[in-house]
Amino acid sequence: MVDIKSLSKNELKEYIKKFGLQSFRADQIYDWMHVKLARSYDEMTNIPGSVKELFGKECIYTSLEIADLQESKLDGTKKFLFALGDGNFVESVFMRYKHGNSVCISSQIGCRMGCRFCASTIDGLERSLTPSEMLDQIYAIQHYMKERISNVVVMGIGEPMDNFDNLLKFIELLTCKDGLNISGRNITVSTCGIVPKMRELAKKKLAITLALSLHAATDEKRRELMPIANSYTIEELMEACEYYHKCTGRRITFEYSLVAGVNDSLKDAELLSELAARVSAHINLIPVNPVKERDYRRGSREAILAFKNKLEKNGINVTIRREMGQDIDGACGQLRRRKLTGDI
Repeated sequence: MVDIKSLSKNELKEYIKKFGLQSFRADQIYDWMHVKLARSYDEMTNIPGSVKELFGKECIYTSLEIADLQESKLDGTKKFLFALGDGNFVESVFMRYKHGNSVCISSQIGCRMGCRFCASTIDGLERSLTPSEMLDQIYAIQHYMKERISNVVVMGIGEPMDNFDNLLKFIELLTCKDGLNISGRNITVSTCGIVPKMRELAKKKLAITLALSLHAATDEKRRELMPIANSYTIEELMEACEYYHKCTGRRITFEYSLVAGVNDSLKDAELLSELAARVSAHINLIPVNPVKERDYRRGSREAILAFKNKLEKNGINVTIRREMGQDIDGACGQLRRRKLTGDI
C-alpha cells in the first residue's frame, strides 16, 4: 500500500492520475494532511466520500495515537509516547521556549548504535520510521497543543543517519511551502558520527543545523562510550565536519554529555577546545541523565561550570543545555522502555 503522507505534492499528483482524478484533488488532500493536519480522511470535508473510501483501501494514512503523556510540573514540558500502526511505540518531547515551541522527535524504533549512556539503544533496533511517522509526531503534537511548532530537533530515539533516505524525505516535506513550511534553519539533526552519511548530507547543501554527538575528545574515551568510535576516528569526524562546513556554510554543534569521572576533567575540556576550534563549533554541554540500567552519573554543578569556564577561556562558544522536564522521564527511550517492560 502507498504511504500517502510520505508523498511530496508532485508525487501525490502523479499518484492520483491512476484513478482518473483531477490534480486539484491532490492539492486539497495535501492541504488537509500537511496544513490542516487532519487525523483521518473523515475530516476532509471537501473530498467526495467515494474518493475517501478509495484511498482508505489503497493507502496507508499515518495518524499516531497518544499512548501515554507526561507533563512536567516544573516547566510544562510534555513527553509523548505514540502508538504506531504496527503496535510499536516511539517518543517525542514538546518544549516551550521564549523563541518558540520546539519538538524533539524520534527517527527509529530503538537504536543499534549502542551508546553506553543511552536508554534508547538497550533493546537494539526494531525498525526505522517512515517519513510520515516522523512528520506525524510533529503534526499530532501541534494538533493536540493547538500551538504552532517552530523548531524541530531530530534527536530522540534512533540514529537519523541510519535512516538517511527517509530523513531527507521528512525534511523535504517539513520545509515544503505548501505544508508546515518550517525553515531549514529551524531544524537540527543529530548524529553519533556516521562519517559517510555526514559527507553525503553535506552534498545536499541543506540549511539545517548538524549536531555531532561527540561526548569525548580522545578516541580511547569515545570508544568506551560509543561503539561507533570503533568505525570512525575523531580525526575522520573532524575532517567530515570541515567538509560539511565547507559545503553548507553552516556551523556544526558538538553535543557533549558530561559523565562524572569519565569525560569531565579540565584536561578533557582542553582537548575538546582544540577540536571545536578546528571547525568553529558551538558546544552544547549536557549533564548526563542517569539511566537505571547504566552506572554513569552526573557530576556536581561546580564540576560542570568549571568545564564550561575552561572552554570559554579558550574562546569556545558553549552553552549548558537547559534541562527541561526533570521531573518526568526526560532521557531518550526511558518512557518507551517503561512501556515495554510493563512499568506503565
